[in-house]
Amino acid sequence: MTIIQDVEHYVTLKQTLGYKFAAQERNLRTFASFAEERGDCYLRKKTILEWAAQAQSNKGSINRLRTVRAFAISMHAEDDRHEIPPSDTFGRALKRRSVPFLLSRTQIERILEAARHLPPRASITPYTHRCIIGLLAATGMRVSEAVALQMSDITADGLVVRESKFRKSRLIPIHATTREALKHYLSVRRLIGGPSGHLFVLSTGEPPDHATVSRAFLKLARKTGLRGGPGQRGPRLHDLRHSFAARSLEQCPRDKVFVDRHMLALSTYLGHACLSDTFWYLEATPEILRKISMATEAARQGRNQQ
Repeated sequence: MTIIQDVEHYVTLKQTLGYKFAAQERNLRTFASFAEERGDCYLRKKTILEWAAQAQSNKGSINRLRTVRAFAISMHAEDDRHEIPPSDTFGRALKRRSVPFLLSRTQIERILEAARHLPPRASITPYTHRCIIGLLAATGMRVSEAVALQMSDITADGLVVRESKFRKSRLIPIHATTREALKHYLSVRRLIGGPSGHLFVLSTGEPPDHATVSRAFLKLARKTGLRGGPGQRGPRLHDLRHSFAARSLEQCPRDKVFVDRHMLALSTYLGHACLSDTFWYLEATPEILRKISMATEAARQGRNQQ
């Protein structure tokens, strides 16, 4: 097989597993053409690094190398004539995560109350924003999943999320209070929401998008005093998901078996592709860190007493 054919196979495998893999696919196809122009039948360190170095920035070179190196590792496992380049030729990229703002129940209630007064008044729009924000807070759903919900996705067992971030569908069980809130929203929607099959619609009759809901949330956060002006730190829409995950973990017993089970269940509920994505929430709240510290200290004291 040629390197171009190997790339085709690798990309298909990744996308079958649920990854979008769009940017990586473009890079790999460009690299494959570059390598075959040089007559390479197998992946060569020199060719990979030469291609990666042609990026317009050092960050671009790091990203190029990371993508092709992962491909090289996979190919080397099948045939050791493929070479794996070093990982740090262009330095290490530091991925900075935004510090999450964990919203309390009282703060969320203030935002939901303020949402009642969003314009245009006497339309479905304020009801829609209020219900979406409440649903995100109660379930930890991604906003993209919420705005894509159809009327038919409300079932007796919960909400059906179809082909979300990683092209996987899942069922989200919901609490009785959440179901009651959706029932109230639907009663209003039937009167003034129009015929669309989407669960959430605006006064235009069209469903909101991610940006629209995010702008509404920022407006509400400022109105309730939780956020300052543009550029100042404060809660973002995605922090509702952080808050849900962190509060869920805070309620978990300290027993290791319970923690393992809880993490796996939470990861599935949130629709994470990797359990490591869920473990990051352990860093999101001082309460969780305090529990970890206390458990570590207790274990240390136990060893000292033996």
